[in-house]
Amino acid sequence: MGGARKSAADPVLAPELPFTPDAVADRLLAWYGREGRDLPWRHSRDPYRVWLSEIMLQQTTVGTVIPYFTRFLQHFPTVAALAAADIDEVIALWAGLGYYSRARNLHAAAQVLVAEHGGRFPDSLEGLLGLPGVGRSTAGAILSIAFDIKAPILDGNVRRVLCRLFALQENPRSSAAEKKLWCWAELLTPAGAPHDYAQAMMDLGATICVPRRPRCPACPLSELCRARILGLEADLPLKIARKPVPLRSQVALLIERDGAVLVRRRPYEGLLGGMWELPTAEFATGEEAAGTARRLGLHLGGAAPSPVGMVKHIYSHFRLELHIFRCRPAIQIVAEGTGAQWIPAADLQSLALHGAHQKALRLLAPTD
Repeated sequence: MGGARKSAADPVLAPELPFTPDAVADRLLAWYGREGRDLPWRHSRDPYRVWLSEIMLQQTTVGTVIPYFTRFLQHFPTVAALAAADIDEVIALWAGLGYYSRARNLHAAAQVLVAEHGGRFPDSLEGLLGLPGVGRSTAGAILSIAFDIKAPILDGNVRRVLCRLFALQENPRSSAAEKKLWCWAELLTPAGAPHDYAQAMMDLGATICVPRRPRCPACPLSELCRARILGLEADLPLKIARKPVPLRSQVALLIERDGAVLVRRRPYEGLLGGMWELPTAEFATGEEAAGTARRLGLHLGGAAPSPVGMVKHIYSHFRLELHIFRCRPAIQIVAEGTGAQWIPAADLQSLALHGAHQKALRLLAPTD
């Protein structure tokens, strides 16, 4: 291992290795030299670009991320530019990527980097873990890809590769499995080429060792893979029983006045923080959407809501049924003190509305 720092768990897990780390690295790096993906964040080892891509790729596919990554760099080409930006501008550029705490953490981390590190990224695990939103795997990716420092990564793709490579037949999210996976990830990471190795592991999981129907004949590690040898490649990683996804029901009101529509911003902290939406209220099973709409309309100074339709949207932890009503203002000054704002109807499409309310707008054609 070239004198690389050893994990505390190495003596326990090293005997379990059914192959040498070099056997994995040599095959994987040769394959990456032929098949590695040409991605925009790989055109530079700038840690800012590495960090940005890693945060964007969390829970998101490469195809979705590429245009966001490009636009983000156009607006914020440096850490200093991101740190100096208004959080509203950051969230607006993030709109559509989901998991909006990532955008808030990006902005906060940029400000920490400027204020405490002179705009430079730390080249240590401890320093990187001190940044908002940076976990161990993201820190490892920055160290290995940007600084060529041996550091393990364990994102979703790498986790799947290791579960199959070592035929891990236990809950891959258990604490015991987590320790094994991190140890294997560190043992296999070569000291000589951590930059290419990290990206090769990511590519292998994304293009070959995919969740369903892995392309084992094309895999450079197929001769070593314990799951392949045991015929378990389709069964691993073990599936974890998912909890039922709860259903939530809400009403949303379109209130118009003089060519403008009433909207409000969600609190910056919490679900969909900083995003915009039509005035909304939740109602429980057994209640009527129309009754909730009337109460919300009265609270905002509107009256006589009329139903327009309903849209469905799936978020990470729940399903949403959003019932949309059009509501006319009952008094000249509406929603005073509610935190809502009048936005010209023509500007709604450019507003950072979250997913369900973007769908709602398709049902709503503001009247003159």
